[in-house]
Amino acid sequence: MAVVDLTALSLTDLVAKVKAKEVSAAEVAAAYLARVRALDASIGAYLLVDGEGATAAAKAIDARIAKGEDCGPLAGAPIALKDIFTTAGVKTTCGSKILAGYVPPYDATVVKKLRAAGAVILGKTNMDEFAMGSSTENSAFMPTKNPWDLTRTPGGSSGGSAAAVAADLCAAATGTDTGGSIRQPASVSGVVGMKPTYGRVSRYGMIAFASSLDQGGPLAKTVRDAARLLESMSGHDPLDSTSADRPVPKLEDAATKGVKGLKVGVPKEYFGKGLDPEVESVVRGAIDSLRSAGATISEVSLKHTEYAVATYYIVATAEASSNLARYDGVRYGARVEAGNLTEMYAKTRDAGFGAEVKRRILLGTYVLSAGYYDAYYRKAMQARTLIRRAYESVLADHDVILGPVSPTPAFRLGEKTADPLAMYLSDIYTIAVNLAGLPGISVPAGFSTSGLPIGAQIVGRAWDEETVLRAAGAIEAAAGIASRKPVLNGAA
Repeated sequence: MAVVDLTALSLTDLVAKVKAKEVSAAEVAAAYLARVRALDASIGAYLLVDGEGATAAAKAIDARIAKGEDCGPLAGAPIALKDIFTTAGVKTTCGSKILAGYVPPYDATVVKKLRAAGAVILGKTNMDEFAMGSSTENSAFMPTKNPWDLTRTPGGSSGGSAAAVAADLCAAATGTDTGGSIRQPASVSGVVGMKPTYGRVSRYGMIAFASSLDQGGPLAKTVRDAARLLESMSGHDPLDSTSADRPVPKLEDAATKGVKGLKVGVPKEYFGKGLDPEVESVVRGAIDSLRSAGATISEVSLKHTEYAVATYYIVATAEASSNLARYDGVRYGARVEAGNLTEMYAKTRDAGFGAEVKRRILLGTYVLSAGYYDAYYRKAMQARTLIRRAYESVLADHDVILGPVSPTPAFRLGEKTADPLAMYLSDIYTIAVNLAGLPGISVPAGFSTSGLPIGAQIVGRAWDEETVLRAAGAIEAAAGIASRKPVLNGAA
């Protein structure tokens, strides 16, 4: 009988095998840990691997299954956490030296929910420092490499999670999306990544970058896996004042419901200058696949799209300036000793923060300062309202909006690090979705001629993740590439 590669299975198939006692959770954890040991040195997806904790959690799942207990929808599934989610007793750095060695005393709500659903936590994944970046090159510890081409970036800021899923170094992973930081790395790494409606997933214990934009979500091998993981992560949390008190819908079944009768809007603004021809070709193919599956396609206009990047970088940096003020060397994290308090603040932050974080703090402080608040921040908030209304107008007549995720396939490591503005434009198609607080997903739709994955983005109405997943499932089925894997030296 052929030996089954446990690490190649989808999360849903893996959980089914664990629950049916065809394989133990301990065997699954061991297989993943062995693969991480064999491959991650060349990829850099993980900042920390908790082998001991994962093994203990897997054995506990097996013991419960042996007693006939239902261990939940993620029973025995090895999950990786973006290192922005606090974990009790396990280092959480947010990719920054200023939190190097920080060990939280509590689990983030998302982590609690995943554990309750039966997940086995493998470790913490690499990320751009404080989620500020589009390539994971802003990590204070190391860059992460794209498993499809180790000379290229896996995207960011959730690049470690995307790379781990793409390389089968976990069954699925968590990420956070402030301006595309789940969807963009999912697209260029060839996995599924979903940003839910703002408020769907608790932010308690998710280290803040920009509080009105940040939202946690899943990165997974298939649309169905992403739906199951998102459902397990979601729900009202009284510890988070922005958490919505709404019921969590059954999301997993939506991935196979089809799109017959759905109205799909295609924004004309997304297919102009700056879009790589190969990306456009793949996304056009995704559009055709939905049309063939019974959806109605029409061109739409998303007004004010041209202002999205400028609006985002004012709003996000202003909130970052406020949020990151807490890192002062007093309460937690790194401290550089100095002769007085003011000097200690300055030296700690200078040594602890990287260049991109400093840049955004300075920009945010500037736009909030006296004399500039009205000129920049107030106008950005007004523009944000116009952008949200433009989406609402289109979605009043259409079920979803479909377009590209990233303007290009994965770019080379170092290609954009000297030009911050070029890096910022990597998120040009994703940023507005966060400004509007809407759900969006990236689903693999094809490949470039050089073999790099390309995703298509679907955006839906607030709280309507089900319809977004329906469209994503249809594209996934038509593309037929969910089982295609990168070739990695040393793979079992």
